[in-house]
Amino acid sequence: MFAALESRNFRLFVVGQSISLIGTWMSQTAALWLVYHLSSSPFLLGVVGFASQLPIFLMAPLAGVWVDRVHRHRLLVFTQVCSMLQSFALAGLTLSGRMTPGWLIALSLVQGVINGLDLPVRQALVVAFVPKRAHLTNAIALNSSLFNLARLIGPAIAGLTIAAVGAGMCFLIDAFSYAAVIISLLMMRLKVPPKRTNLRHPLVEMREGFEAAFGYRPIRALLIMVAIISAVGFSYVVLTPLFARDVFGGDARVLGYLMSASGAGALAGALYLGTRKGVRGLGIVMTVGGVSMGAGLIMFASSKLLPFACFSLALVGLGGVLLMASSNTVVQALVTEERRGRVMSIFTMAFTGTMPFGNLLVGWLAGRVGARPTLIASGAICLVTSAVFYRLLPGLRAAAAPELARLETAEVE
Repeated sequence: MFAALESRNFRLFVVGQSISLIGTWMSQTAALWLVYHLSSSPFLLGVVGFASQLPIFLMAPLAGVWVDRVHRHRLLVFTQVCSMLQSFALAGLTLSGRMTPGWLIALSLVQGVINGLDLPVRQALVVAFVPKRAHLTNAIALNSSLFNLARLIGPAIAGLTIAAVGAGMCFLIDAFSYAAVIISLLMMRLKVPPKRTNLRHPLVEMREGFEAAFGYRPIRALLIMVAIISAVGFSYVVLTPLFARDVFGGDARVLGYLMSASGAGALAGALYLGTRKGVRGLGIVMTVGGVSMGAGLIMFASSKLLPFACFSLALVGLGGVLLMASSNTVVQALVTEERRGRVMSIFTMAFTGTMPFGNLLVGWLAGRVGARPTLIASGAICLVTSAVFYRLLPGLRAAAAPELARLETAEVE
């Protein structure tokens, strides 16, 4: 389960991220609670989610071209410093009593621009952190475990912190937490890859990235599945403050319980993936993940008791990790190193970049028809998408078989 930790660089990454991600989840929880506390508007919840993720969709293709050209490690340090400054700005405005929904949306947009660079380079660097290709699946699973352990702990701490001293302190803790990951990155010893000599116009290279992603049937199918489910399946997050306050009659602590429940399920899924070796069989895992997400969303939308709601969100979190971490692993395994940054930026666009449109749509629909019918429709779309992917799975396996056989031979050697 911990094979990837043989790498010193990956160990440093794990230590730094384990601290920083808790702060990140505290900040995200505080932002959702604060915008709903200030506005009582489901639509503005969707707008904040839209603003924080739209730049990822717009920037990802060209960011991938840049990631394949520059020193990835230095770029990641730069994005972490920028994220720290953004969190200090959130903390300053909130603690001084000058925070408004407008400022929150603007700073969410700034963080979205930063993430538009951060996510593609982070995805592409996983291979550099773990030089043994046989440990790639384990590294991605451990990274997901780390992310979701923070997702379990961070919102719970945030709920207690908001109730005790306010949302501003969550933003301040998040800002200081970035120091851990910045220090860990600076302590790494990475081989500097040789500079590419076959550089072409950025638009030509961007087109090559799309051709590598969508011209290969297995990757194309994964990207479409990920895009659909990300857009509708993960948008429940923007409605959790509404359920916490209006459905269950709670405060920020209840919001923390709901988001932590999702993190608990996601952590379980990530730990399971950490026990797997290789990529064979992950198609079924992805299908199970999509079904779990769909069923969990429908159950959550129908829940009237907080414990049942928490269990339902645990299913959603479990399914989300099984789907997204497995698809990430397969795409990383199938893509060539020369085009890794570009293809992984397109994966980022499909995973995170489609969420803003889902957030905006879900927030708008919740204001029109109610939160429960909106989430039931989202769950149904996840179930249908998973069923279609399952029908296509035999053909996708056959198309990927030559490349998977080559990878298994390389791992043995």
